[in-house]
Amino acid sequence: MNLGHVHPGHIGGAGPIGLVAALAAVLGATVYLLAAHHLRRRGDLWPGWRDASFCTGSSGVVAAAVAPLPGGPLTTHMMQHLIVGMAAPLLFVLARPLTLALRVTAPGTARRGLLALARSRPVGWLAFPPVAALLDLGGLWLLYRTQLFATVQHDPWLHALVYAHVLAAGLLCTFALCQLDPVRHHWGLGVREATLLTAGAAHAVLAKAVYAAPPPGTVFAPADLHTGAQVMYYGGDLVEGAVATVVAASWYRAAGRARQRRRRQPAPAPAPTPRTVEAPTGP
Repeated sequence: MNLGHVHPGHIGGAGPIGLVAALAAVLGATVYLLAAHHLRRRGDLWPGWRDASFCTGSSGVVAAAVAPLPGGPLTTHMMQHLIVGMAAPLLFVLARPLTLALRVTAPGTARRGLLALARSRPVGWLAFPPVAALLDLGGLWLLYRTQLFATVQHDPWLHALVYAHVLAAGLLCTFALCQLDPVRHHWGLGVREATLLTAGAAHAVLAKAVYAAPPPGTVFAPADLHTGAQVMYYGGDLVEGAVATVVAASWYRAAGRARQRRRRQPAPAPAPTPRTVEAPTGP
């Protein structure tokens, strides 16, 4: 019996749940564009490429939700995983939606509350790169190395919940690694790069495990199994390389701004030279 398939109505099919996911992505892009337009109308600068980044990420979610993707069942699923859990989160993070929300919101209780939430201790712990990576990669290992993957194929709502978790965990992990929006604590390059390397290695090992054996309780054609695992492996490397580039570029810009601030600081005044008082000479 082949359990490795996607039922109509799940994410990745044109059923009602897929349509709801697509509409949510379109709504999010619309709200983002309206907020950016409002910001520009009052004379503030907001780069257009951020609009394009957010809309591209939303388009990827729409494609994963309703568009027919090529390949067998597992290959299609891995393409959805790559789009929803890795590529779209990076595009959303590059668009800096939290910064946009803070700049659009008028000074007052709402803005202070949003900033307080972003810099709260619980959010700070969730945005700690190792914790965020553990939530992201741990969920994937649970999905593909237990009976969960086979179970969700028979429950459309559970399937949709899993995809929502994949998107949320991918967003959190990418947000924590890139740290482009205001956060409670900005972690150094060493912590973020070490976390990214460890997460990338865990993702690669998981892809190799899928290549060797399908998720428990599922059966896939060997060609589909191997192609799906390769999509996960090489596609993951591609997105992780892009994240590493963003992390390095943000660190380089931050270091440059710190050097400029130091140069603008006035040099400390030299210490006064002590005057030597000669002893009076005798007659």
